[in-house]
Amino acid sequence: MSDPEPILTFRPRAAGQAGPSGRVLPGHSSQTGTDVTRHGQAVRFTRQELSEILSVYGRRVALGEWRDYAIDFGREKAVFSVFRKASECPLVRIEKTPKLAGKQGAYSVIAATGLILKRGSELSRVLAVLDKRVDVVR
Repeated sequence: MSDPEPILTFRPRAAGQAGPSGRVLPGHSSQTGTDVTRHGQAVRFTRQELSEILSVYGRRVALGEWRDYAIDFGREKAVFSVFRKASECPLVRIEKTPKLAGKQGAYSVIAATGLILKRGSELSRVLAVLDKRVDVVR
């Protein structure tokens, strides 16, 4: 069974040109047509993966904690970055790195400080770290 077709495509941009949200992420290249895997395609999120990510994103937007996001496709990984305000650095990055699938897991959630909050091979389990849990103290 092959992977479902991704819903987003990679379009090379000219040097210094911003992406659809108007920003170029630090440390990520959105400028060259060389951001492709050795098979000729960039790493992308599938429709199901993006649906799971946007479900968590929607819940946090409803709480008023998150307001903006950016998606970056590269040769090694795909990154979904979450922002509180458009002018800030990302609060959280959700990364898909297929190269690590056999070792540590292809998915990871990384905090703004660079701390890896969770890593694994199942996206739903990795995203669970972003759901707030309310504990009742008696």
